[in-house]
Amino acid sequence: MTAISSAFGDQTRRDIFLFVHHQGDGVTAAEVAERFDLHVNVARHHLDKLAAGGYVEVETQRNRRTGAGRPSKHYKAAEPELGPQLPVRHDVVLVNLLNRALAMLEPAAAEEMAEAVGEEYGRAMAESMGDLAESQRSFRTALHMVADAMTAHGFAAEIDDRADGLRLVTNNCPFGGAEVVHPVLCAVDRGMVKGMLDTLYGTSSTARQSSMATGGESCATSVGIDS
Repeated sequence: MTAISSAFGDQTRRDIFLFVHHQGDGVTAAEVAERFDLHVNVARHHLDKLAAGGYVEVETQRNRRTGAGRPSKHYKAAEPELGPQLPVRHDVVLVNLLNRALAMLEPAAAEEMAEAVGEEYGRAMAESMGDLAESQRSFRTALHMVADAMTAHGFAAEIDDRADGLRLVTNNCPFGGAEVVHPVLCAVDRGMVKGMLDTLYGTSSTARQSSMATGGESCATSVGIDS
């Protein structure tokens, strides 16, 4: 939690991370400084904080156009596999135990339990981010903060603004591959979204629209304000 807060507790740093994430070839501190109207030393400070947390990788390259000149640091988003992982990915015994335990529960009960666990964790994530006293924060701003935090946890999250409402789409599952993921685990990240939104904004509603565990290309959760 402390590492996440250190890396993403600053709005500018969250924006820089998303900028780096969308630049496949990497960026320099000078490019970040120009993009966000910062002094290059400030931009480098933010990038080094992200690198220290393992969220970006640092490479030394010469000028990409000419191949000449003094080498400079280039910052690239770390691969999803390098982000925080759950030990369950690497422990076959625990995976089998989890799947057997879930199979013994009624699907609705298992999903309710998983969502509750995710919601508690989401609240803890939001509380570790600081600046919770911002009472005028908009729902959309809170949702962007949730997407950033989910991405930091390996979910590669993004906001999809559709005609029928907002939804949060995650393109990577840090729980593991198909041999590990049980469909009910999708309720965990749905709970995380709700727990963070409730803490950062107020009472919210979430509902699953699609899931990679059941064959979808991504996991999508519709989000809204609970009236």
